[in-house]
Amino acid sequence: MVLEMAVFNIVPGQEAAFSAAYAEAREMLTSTPGFHSARMTRGIESPSRFVLLVEWDNLEAHTVNFRRSERYPTWRGLISPYFDGQPTAEHYLDVAE
Repeated sequence: MVLEMAVFNIVPGQEAAFSAAYAEAREMLTSTPGFHSARMTRGIESPSRFVLLVEWDNLEAHTVNFRRSERYPTWRGLISPYFDGQPTAEHYLDVAE
């Protein structure tokens, strides 16, 4: 299992619109082969910062099955108008595996 962590800084005042866009775009993730779960969180101290945690079967489920699919441009088109800079994303493995 691979954990993707993506950090989104959102234009101040656009947090509710971003949350609504993510709710619409979430299906793009959940319909991807190799997807397990997704959780979007919002900062308490930094309310314009959101962190997305996605569990994938493996790295290719994200980088190939999602990023190279027709779902990705739709996903990006829905949420990117609210970005304050480019998001960052990294992948992690459980230490015990």
